Amino acid sequence: MHRLLSRLLAALFAVLLLGPPALQADSGAATMKFSELYSRVTVRGIEFSPKLTGLAGKQVTMTGFMAPPLKPKLDFFVLTKAPMSSCPFCTTSADWPPDIVLVIMPDGKLLDPSIGAIRVTGRLEVGIKRDDETGFVSLVRLYAEKVENL
Repeated sequence: MHRLLSRLLAALFAVLLLGPPALQADSGAATMKFSELYSRVTVRGIEFSPKLTGLAGKQVTMTGFMAPPLKPKLDFFVLTKAPMSSCPFCTTSADWPPDIVLVIMPDGKLLDPSIGAIRVTGRLEVGIKRDDETGFVSLVRLYAEKVENL
Protein backbone atom coordinates (compact mmCIF):
# COMPACT_ATOMS: atom_id res chain seq x y z
CA MET A 1 0.00 0.00 0.00
CA HIS A 2 2.83 2.37 0.90
CA ARG A 3 4.56 1.66 -2.46
CA LEU A 4 1.33 2.37 -4.40
CA LEU A 5 0.81 5.64 -2.52
CA SER A 6 4.42 6.66 -3.26
CA ARG A 7 3.93 5.98 -7.00
CA LEU A 8 0.66 7.94 -7.09
CA LEU A 9 2.28 10.90 -5.32
CA ALA A 10 5.24 10.79 -7.73
CA ALA A 11 2.89 10.70 -10.73
CA LEU A 12 0.84 13.58 -9.32
CA PHE A 13 4.00 15.60 -8.72
CA ALA A 14 5.16 14.95 -12.31
CA VAL A 15 1.81 16.13 -13.71
CA LEU A 16 1.88 19.25 -11.54
CA LEU A 17 5.48 20.00 -12.47
CA LEU A 18 5.43 19.05 -16.17
CA GLY A 19 1.77 19.40 -17.08
CA PRO A 20 -0.60 16.71 -18.30
CA PRO A 21 0.92 14.26 -20.80
CA ALA A 22 -1.49 15.36 -23.58
CA LEU A 23 -0.14 18.91 -23.32
CA GLN A 24 3.46 17.76 -23.56
CA ALA A 25 2.99 16.25 -27.05
CA ASP A 26 3.55 19.61 -28.77
CA SER A 27 6.96 20.06 -27.21
CA GLY A 28 8.14 16.92 -28.99
CA ALA A 29 6.94 18.10 -32.41
CA ALA A 30 9.50 19.36 -34.89
CA THR A 31 8.95 22.78 -36.42
CA MET A 32 8.58 22.94 -40.19
CA LYS A 33 8.64 26.25 -42.07
CA PHE A 34 7.14 26.75 -45.52
CA SER A 35 10.61 27.67 -46.81
CA GLU A 36 11.80 24.19 -45.72
CA LEU A 37 9.23 22.16 -47.70
CA TYR A 38 11.11 21.94 -50.97
CA SER A 39 14.74 21.91 -52.05
CA ARG A 40 13.89 23.44 -55.40
CA VAL A 41 11.18 23.87 -57.99
CA THR A 42 12.19 23.09 -61.57
CA VAL A 43 10.45 22.49 -64.91
CA ARG A 44 10.46 18.80 -63.97
CA GLY A 45 8.55 19.50 -60.78
CA ILE A 46 9.05 20.05 -57.09
CA GLU A 47 11.86 18.38 -55.17
CA PHE A 48 11.05 17.63 -51.53
CA SER A 49 13.64 18.84 -49.05
CA PRO A 50 15.59 16.33 -46.96
CA LYS A 51 14.04 17.86 -43.82
CA LEU A 52 10.51 17.32 -45.18
CA THR A 53 11.11 13.70 -46.16
CA GLY A 54 12.96 13.06 -42.90
CA LEU A 55 9.96 14.24 -40.88
CA ALA A 56 7.40 12.22 -42.84
CA GLY A 57 5.23 10.24 -40.41
CA LYS A 58 6.36 12.33 -37.43
CA GLN A 59 4.78 15.08 -35.31
CA VAL A 60 5.31 18.50 -36.90
CA THR A 61 4.21 22.02 -36.04
CA MET A 62 3.61 24.59 -38.79
CA THR A 63 2.48 28.19 -38.54
CA GLY A 64 0.60 29.91 -41.35
CA PHE A 65 -2.80 31.08 -42.53
CA MET A 66 -5.99 29.30 -43.48
CA ALA A 67 -6.87 29.77 -47.14
CA PRO A 68 -10.45 30.95 -47.66
CA PRO A 69 -12.57 27.89 -46.95
CA LEU A 70 -15.06 26.10 -49.17
CA LYS A 71 -17.63 25.67 -46.40
CA PRO A 72 -18.62 27.20 -43.03
CA LYS A 73 -17.43 24.30 -40.83
CA LEU A 74 -14.17 22.64 -41.79
CA ASP A 75 -13.01 19.04 -41.63
CA PHE A 76 -10.01 20.05 -43.77
CA PHE A 77 -8.38 23.29 -44.95
CA VAL A 78 -5.36 24.60 -46.82
CA LEU A 79 -2.50 26.10 -44.81
CA THR A 80 -0.52 28.84 -46.59
CA LYS A 81 2.49 30.93 -45.62
CA ALA A 82 0.63 34.20 -46.24
CA PRO A 83 -3.04 35.19 -46.22
CA MET A 84 -4.81 34.51 -49.53
CA SER A 85 -7.84 36.20 -51.03
CA SER A 86 -9.12 33.04 -52.73
CA CYS A 87 -9.02 29.33 -52.12
CA PRO A 88 -6.11 27.70 -54.00
CA PHE A 89 -8.41 24.88 -55.14
CA CYS A 90 -10.95 27.36 -56.56
CA THR A 91 -8.67 28.84 -59.23
CA THR A 92 -6.50 27.36 -61.95
CA SER A 93 -3.43 25.40 -60.94
CA ALA A 94 -1.26 28.22 -62.34
CA ASP A 95 -2.54 30.48 -59.53
CA TRP A 96 -1.74 28.05 -56.70
CA PRO A 97 1.25 28.80 -54.54
CA PRO A 98 3.65 25.85 -54.68
CA ASP A 99 4.01 25.71 -50.90
CA ILE A 100 0.56 24.85 -49.57
CA VAL A 101 -0.19 22.16 -47.03
CA LEU A 102 -3.48 20.30 -46.81
CA VAL A 103 -4.61 20.03 -43.17
CA ILE A 104 -7.02 17.22 -42.34
CA MET A 105 -8.95 17.34 -39.09
CA PRO A 106 -9.62 14.20 -37.02
CA ASP A 107 -12.83 12.31 -37.85
CA GLY A 108 -15.84 14.06 -36.36
CA LYS A 109 -13.96 17.25 -35.43
CA LEU A 110 -14.93 20.45 -37.25
CA LEU A 111 -13.16 23.78 -37.17
CA ASP A 112 -14.39 27.33 -37.67
CA PRO A 113 -12.64 29.36 -40.39
CA SER A 114 -9.92 31.77 -39.24
CA ILE A 115 -8.44 34.87 -40.87
CA GLY A 116 -5.49 35.27 -38.51
CA ALA A 117 -2.30 33.30 -38.11
CA ILE A 118 -2.70 29.73 -36.83
CA ARG A 119 -0.40 26.98 -35.58
CA VAL A 120 -1.12 23.39 -36.57
CA THR A 121 0.44 20.35 -34.92
CA GLY A 122 -0.05 16.91 -36.37
CA ARG A 123 1.36 13.94 -38.25
CA LEU A 124 3.14 14.88 -41.48
CA GLU A 125 2.47 12.91 -44.66
CA VAL A 126 4.47 13.50 -47.85
CA GLY A 127 3.82 12.43 -51.44
CA ILE A 128 1.19 12.86 -54.12
CA LYS A 129 -2.26 11.87 -52.89
CA ARG A 130 -5.71 12.36 -54.37
CA ASP A 131 -8.60 12.58 -51.94
CA ASP A 132 -11.39 10.36 -53.26
CA GLU A 133 -14.15 12.38 -51.60
CA THR A 134 -13.10 15.87 -52.74
CA GLY A 135 -10.89 15.10 -55.74
CA PHE A 136 -8.16 17.37 -54.32
CA VAL A 137 -4.56 16.44 -55.06
CA SER A 138 -1.93 17.33 -52.48
CA LEU A 139 1.80 16.88 -52.07
CA VAL A 140 2.07 17.57 -48.32
CA ARG A 141 -0.54 16.87 -45.63
CA LEU A 142 -0.82 17.41 -41.90
CA TYR A 143 -3.25 15.19 -40.00
CA ALA A 144 -4.06 17.74 -37.32
CA GLU A 145 -4.17 16.97 -33.65
CA LYS A 146 -4.17 20.59 -32.54
CA VAL A 147 -5.02 23.88 -34.26
CA GLU A 148 -4.42 27.13 -32.37
CA ASN A 149 -5.26 30.72 -33.26
CA LEU A 150 -2.28 32.98 -32.64
